[in-house]
Amino acid sequence: MKLLIVEDEPNLLSVIRKGLSEKNHDVSAALDGTTALEMLANNAFDVVVLDVMLPDINGIEICRRLRAAGNFVPILMLTALTSSENIVNGLNTGADDYMAKPFRFAELEARINALARRAGQEHKQPEIITVEDLEINQRSKTVKRGQDAIILTAKEFNLLYYLAKNTKTILSREKILDNVWNINFDMNTNVVDVYINYLRNKIDKPYPNKLIHTIKGLGYVLKP
Repeated sequence: MKLLIVEDEPNLLSVIRKGLSEKNHDVSAALDGTTALEMLANNAFDVVVLDVMLPDINGIEICRRLRAAGNFVPILMLTALTSSENIVNGLNTGADDYMAKPFRFAELEARINALARRAGQEHKQPEIITVEDLEINQRSKTVKRGQDAIILTAKEFNLLYYLAKNTKTILSREKILDNVWNINFDMNTNVVDVYINYLRNKIDKPYPNKLIHTIKGLGYVLKP
């Protein structure tokens, strides 16, 4: 795998880089956000391990810029900021996973591998999914309903695409959290409900036929 590690602590960066290189990964490194953005603009990486607290451009802003530019490389946030608010902020900006310092190297490697596998599975999914007059293009990350182009954030798109891949299947909040936000820890959050509401306002509200349905006590389903 081709990995980019963005970390401003030289000792920690050296340990991570050495450990991953010994696992036969091609590891590049950046000590600040400016360098990281330049490297990401000129190279394709399989996974990015991104520290939040950087000396110039913080990790949240780097993630936001990448997603806004259409770069959906898997991102693992690595930081000492472990409050629920910080975790949700990072994930909502477009990060795929969040890991707190200090950490065990074996867990870091396992999470990197999981993100790479998930990205590989995504590439095998159909490029375009159609549900009634709703068209979702996975490659271009674009959505249309009828002739109308619908602008979604990166996380809104990921949620809609996951619902569309599982059309007519009821998906629990826990399953959505695991597959869209990659939240694999216990956290009381209504983020799924909030983002379902965001999607409804864009996908359903302006149109007579509603596609996103709530199944009381079970979860959500996208269906005609």
